Amino acid sequence: MACDRLLTWYMLGGRDLDTFKRFVLADLSGVVVHDRYQNYDAAELGERDHQLCAAHLLRDLEDCAETYPKARWPRQLRMALRGLIHAANPARAQGEDAIAPGTLAMFAKMFRGGVAVGLSQVKRLPGPSKTVTQPVGRALLEVLRDRAGDVLRFAHDLRIPPTNNQAEQDLRPAKTQQKISGRLRSEKATEHRYAIRGYLSTALKHGLDVMTVLRDALLGNLWMPPGSIAA
Repeated sequence: MACDRLLTWYMLGGRDLDTFKRFVLADLSGVVVHDRYQNYDAAELGERDHQLCAAHLLRDLEDCAETYPKARWPRQLRMALRGLIHAANPARAQGEDAIAPGTLAMFAKMFRGGVAVGLSQVKRLPGPSKTVTQPVGRALLEVLRDRAGDVLRFAHDLRIPPTNNQAEQDLRPAKTQQKISGRLRSEKATEHRYAIRGYLSTALKHGLDVMTVLRDALLGNLWMPPGSIAA
């Protein structure tokens, strides 16, 4: 699924690259907030601006803290990310353009220091990546080092959310239905179900009454989001 604060779109498919080619539209603009799944970075999808979901990063760092209970760097990195999130949220809510420079500098320095210490303590094992399993946290630390701009993008541009929680929330009703009722037998019926669900979710985000929108659609009076073109 793809969404923002005003739109919701569900698409039926797998996690293969062919699905991603259909899912990540060629004319898509803006920043893609995601969970670091490899297909988001596929060259076939073209150049994109990324925000790596901070919620997923924080969970991975929590695993590192359990693996290395005496190490300080997992806690330091979690503190830095949470500090930036907690600074960005009220600034965004108050209509500010940026986090206070001193706050941003402090937590960014804390982040870089935590990454450096972590890399010095969790050494990369030599050998081919396909045959050598790296220590817990090594791959994560390399992502934090090599893609720091994609990790901290939200802290420099308050229009960008730090997590993909909006997508998780929009997806939850569908996953709940799946757990309770199971999958639909027909792929076409499933596509129709999620087209309707995406339409109603979008209407709800615009402050409309879902039952009214659904009734009007059945009567031929189709509501469309502002700026969209009816097919």
